[in-house]
Amino acid sequence: MAELIIIFREVLEASLIIGILYTYLKKSNNEDSIGMLMGGVGAAILVSIIASFLFQMIAGGFEGSASKIFEGIVMIIASIVLTTMIIWMAQNKNISQELENQAKESLSSGLKYGIFILAFVAVFREGVEIILFLYAIGIKDGISIIPSIIGAMLGLFAGYAIFIQGVKVPLKKFFNVTSVFLIFVAAGMLTYGVHELESGGVIPYFSGHVELNNDESQYEATRLNGHSKIFDLDEEKKAKKWASRVWDINPSKNNDGSYPALHDKGSIGGLLKGFFGYNGDPSLIELITWILSMIGLNYLYQKIGRKDI
Repeated sequence: MAELIIIFREVLEASLIIGILYTYLKKSNNEDSIGMLMGGVGAAILVSIIASFLFQMIAGGFEGSASKIFEGIVMIIASIVLTTMIIWMAQNKNISQELENQAKESLSSGLKYGIFILAFVAVFREGVEIILFLYAIGIKDGISIIPSIIGAMLGLFAGYAIFIQGVKVPLKKFFNVTSVFLIFVAAGMLTYGVHELESGGVIPYFSGHVELNNDESQYEATRLNGHSKIFDLDEEKKAKKWASRVWDINPSKNNDGSYPALHDKGSIGGLLKGFFGYNGDPSLIELITWILSMIGLNYLYQKIGRKDI
């Protein structure tokens, strides 16, 4: 469900930007530039689709540990981009005036493709963010097509209602509420990025203890809580991973191989994982990352993003 909120917000942002520019061109008697505006939008959508395919081709070229490292880096970048998006939206109290000023400068400069470039850059930026965020969510939770489509349709409908039908929408409140939710998503992305880098061997497994047993025929892994488990000699990495878990509250799989509802891959647990970064068996470094990122992101949002608001 996280993809629904993210796509809704991204599409709405793009719709607002285009709506503001379209309205300004109409009011300033620059209807002849509307074609350039729509051309920039269409070109940005086309290039975004091409970029999406290229990104998938690049991502699909990695295997094994390299795949884990690539995914971890993408997750961390997505978390950073999402954070900057949240802060940028909170800081900009008069986006409409800012865009109108940019449009005015483009028109007065005499640059033939000024409005085209302005529209292209604005929409393409949202497109790149959608590609990055959806890939990051897909790594962590898998992508559901229907919520993604619903999010896009709602974003377009909201933009249409605001600019064509003149519906008054409390946008500031909407962005504030969704920003709080997206802080959890960003923290979850960052934490899962660390998780993937652990799996890829970039970050070592901290906490717990793994050693050979007395006859050196097996590994004995021990967690911080004192629980221990035996692993074969060819399972050293698996033993270190198991030992690094702070706790494991995930229920065992059902007899049919499916996951129980409260497992972090189950119906309820998966929903909590997507929304809040829930993990039934976090490593110590993952837990520390999530706590610090939640504190840090909330601080940035409150002190930087919402200052003077």
